[in-house]
Amino acid sequence: MASKNENRFDDFFENEKYVSLKNHLYNYLLRKRAVEEAMSSEEKGLVLEIGSGISPVFTSWDRVVYSDVSASALKMLQKIHGRGQYVVADAMNLPFEDGLFSHVIASEVLEHLEDDRRALAEIARVIRPGGILIVTFPHRHFYFAHDDSFVRHCRRYELSEMISRLEEAGFYAVEVQKVLGPLEKLTMLAVTGFASVAQKFQRKERASKDNVPPPKFLIRLFQVMNRFYAVLARFDAWIMPRSLSTVLLIRAKKL
Repeated sequence: MASKNENRFDDFFENEKYVSLKNHLYNYLLRKRAVEEAMSSEEKGLVLEIGSGISPVFTSWDRVVYSDVSASALKMLQKIHGRGQYVVADAMNLPFEDGLFSHVIASEVLEHLEDDRRALAEIARVIRPGGILIVTFPHRHFYFAHDDSFVRHCRRYELSEMISRLEEAGFYAVEVQKVLGPLEKLTMLAVTGFASVAQKFQRKERASKDNVPPPKFLIRLFQVMNRFYAVLARFDAWIMPRSLSTVLLIRAKKL
């Protein structure tokens, strides 16, 4: 959702092999599962996913517009996914007419924006009356740490804070779900710490050679390990109280 930065996971996913790795990360798999489940019983028309990048969370419906500020990310997504439409767009200034969409999905987007209230106002404008917004977001201020800075979060939210922002924009919360728990926080602190070190070596290597795709057996091992870890992380989210959730999902309806 923003310009190129040294501290970004996207730096590791610049060809199709690495995109495959990113799209098997355990936390992405759980967010995608949560969004797909939230959308499964909805009567859908045209759907907008904001900030899809190369990793959309809603892929089971053909009438979807994927949007992101990165043209290169959307080009890669179109090559890999193919279905739907692709529009380069800033969430704070959406280039769509009023009431065009039945549903809008913003998964791990608002926390990256300088003006999240403006983005929510834009989202409300392009959703038809009675339409649905699905939003996932990093939960609890006290969790803000190195991993948030690494992926360029501007903030984390308290649940009451997010509900208040939604109400300001003309939505009311219909459902709140737990997506990830404390295990995810501990894991991401470890992963981003390792990634910070790895990026330093990666920049040195780039000066002399291009990235070499990982061997197929490593890709398969990575995928299997993340699917197993997703089971652990889902169980962690289930047993922990909502007050300790690190990621929540809200399904909200436009008044």
